[in-house]
Amino acid sequence: MMIKTERIKIYPASREQMERIIQAEKDDELKKAYGEMLEGCLTHPDQWDWYAMWMIEKTDGTHIGDLCFKGLEEKNPEIGYGILDEFQGHGYATEAVSLAIKWAFKHPEIVAVEAETDPDNSASQRVLMKCGFEVSGEIGEEGPRFIVYKE
Repeated sequence: MMIKTERIKIYPASREQMERIIQAEKDDELKKAYGEMLEGCLTHPDQWDWYAMWMIEKTDGTHIGDLCFKGLEEKNPEIGYGILDEFQGHGYATEAVSLAIKWAFKHPEIVAVEAETDPDNSASQRVLMKCGFEVSGEIGEEGPRFIVYKE
């Protein structure tokens, strides 16, 4: 499954892609997070897309970042995302998050999507606001939480 705009495409990574990325990742925290995603996929193969790392690529195939939903344990799945430094500031995160939310809302059981950002990450907070998220008033492990409801 692949979702596209004129500039980007997003799709859930395969097991092989995730294993390669985990092996190559230098940042211990990211390596751990990616490992947890793969573990979620293998534990819930019928819900692969909700646990997998999603690749964000330019339409020419250039890898520019990734996003994920953090499983389906909660009624409102949480989304996380990151764009590689050299591609930040071009609207790619907003475009990718918008696509992912539209995909999530096609599932009738999903009523909202949540996100959490570092309190100092104003760029990420702007992405969420542009995608229709509002501050939920809750504070999570990383910082303020945001929510967007299905229309």
